[in-house]
This record gives sequence, C-alpha cells and structure tokens, in this order.
Amino acid sequence: MKPLRLVPENTAIDFVRLRFFGFIVSGLLILGTAIGLMSPGLNLGIDFKGGILIEARAPEPIDVGGLRTQLNGLGLGEVQLQQFGEPNDILIRVQRQEGDEAAQNAAVALVRETLGTTYEYRRVELVGPRVGGELMQQGIIATLLAVAAIAAYVAFRFEWQFGVSALIATFHDVFVTVGLFIVLQLEFDLTAVAALLTLAGYSINDTVVVFDRMREQMRKYKSADMKTIINLSVNQTLGRTILTSGTTLLAILPLLLYGGSALHNFTIALFWGILVGTFSSVYVAAALLLYMPPIRRGGEEKAERQPGDAPSTSP
Repeated sequence: MKPLRLVPENTAIDFVRLRFFGFIVSGLLILGTAIGLMSPGLNLGIDFKGGILIEARAPEPIDVGGLRTQLNGLGLGEVQLQQFGEPNDILIRVQRQEGDEAAQNAAVALVRETLGTTYEYRRVELVGPRVGGELMQQGIIATLLAVAAIAAYVAFRFEWQFGVSALIATFHDVFVTVGLFIVLQLEFDLTAVAALLTLAGYSINDTVVVFDRMREQMRKYKSADMKTIINLSVNQTLGRTILTSGTTLLAILPLLLYGGSALHNFTIALFWGILVGTFSSVYVAAALLLYMPPIRRGGEEKAERQPGDAPSTSP
C-alpha cells in the first residue's frame, strides 16, 4: 500500500518564478506596518502605559468571567484579569486613571469594594508610565535578541548566507505581525511580546527544513543553479509544510474561537504569524539567496550529477 501524500510525489511548482510577486506582497506589508507605527501606532496595554496592579486571593475558586463583567461595569476603563497559581488566585490590572495619586487610590478602593471583604489582598501597586516605558524597551530588546540568536544559529549550522536570509525572514514575520496589532488595534502588552517571541521560534522551523533540503540538493546536484535548487527543495518539503502548518493552525483555531479575551490577542498573533512565516520561508528566506554571493558546495564525495538529472525550471 502506498503511503498517503498530501501533494503528488513529483510536484514541480515553479515557486521561483513568482518571487517578485512575493517581494511585492512583503514590501506592502512592511510599508503598511511602518506607516501604522507612525499613525495610529500601537494600542499599548497596561503593562506599557502604566496602571494599577492588584493581586488577591478569594476563599473559593473565582468565576473569572463574572468578575470581569463586574469590574468592567465600574467605568474604570480597561481592566485585565489573569488567574495564576491556584483557582482562587487572581491578578487584576486596571488602566491608569486620569488625575493624581488620589485618583488611583480611589480606583483601588472601588475595586476592593466590588470584590468584597472576603478577598485577601496580597499586593497593590501603582505602575507609573516610566516603568511601563522600561518594560516596553525590555520587550523590544528581548525580541531583537531572539531574532539575532536565531540568525546566528542558522549561520553556524549552514552558511552565513543562510543566516542573513533567516535574520531578514524572521524579522519580516515579527514586524508584519506587529502590523496586525496596529491594523486591528489589538492591545499590545507583555502577552503580545510573548506571542512575538513564540512566533520567532516557530517561523524559523519551516525555514530550517527548507534550508536543510537545499543543502542536501546542492551536494547532490553541484552543477544545478540556485533557482533549480530552491524549486526542487520547496517542492520536496511542500507536503511536510502543509501538514505542519495546517495541524498547528487547527490546534490554535479552538483557542482563537473559544479561548476568551485573555487568549484572543495571543492566538490571533500566532495564527497570522504562522501564515506569514510559511509564506516567508519561500518568498523571503529562500528567494533572497538568489541575490547573495554563491554558497560553497562542499559535502560528500560522490559522482557529480548533471543539472539535467534534476527537474529544470524557468527563471
């Protein structure tokens, strides 16, 4: 019995021919994100704008949905709830109120009155805009370091040309996902930073698979040009790409639809990022290798095959 294949075994799609279309799409996405950063900009959450932080414990498990409805009705603006540790532990974030410290204390008193006297208050903090700015700076640094570390790993494992392509492709995926937050005006907080870091790690996964197959094909077909190598490698890994990305999207979809507001921004960023990352593996990471210095073709000593042994493609 033949194994089930998602794509035909001898698929020969000319991906390289469409690279300029891919460049246009990527360019428009990057340009749109850059313009969006200037206006209207990111919709920063409490973590970065500052606000009120209350850590409390209830005598019994908390109905987060019901509590969120109560607090949203207080007219305090944006309110975030997060369970951690035990089911009766809750972390409440309230946006910074207009006015001085007295206004912040009044908001804290209103929240405590709504929760009631049965709650044990373990921590009440007022997070100023300066602290939020520092968190924002640290989040940006963490994301950039993650992208740079991924590129360094790829350059070490393959060749420096692969590392440069991986750096650009991963930055492309993260930057374009930031654009999604701008277009939809999703709240950008520490959870969003976590989504970007997760995306950076995931998006390189398919890229490395394609790069590994390209290295293998370059050893086998030393006379073939880079266009042929890219098309051959992408076609051979196409089934794996569809299966991996498809199953991941299916796993994320229930969280996106039924995960509630707490997980909405995280899951929508991953959903979009996986789509963009799959696209960029071919039309950013692989295609950029066409415009870099030739990659040395070392490897195993075998009888060299002729370019005609590999499927030929048009430019």
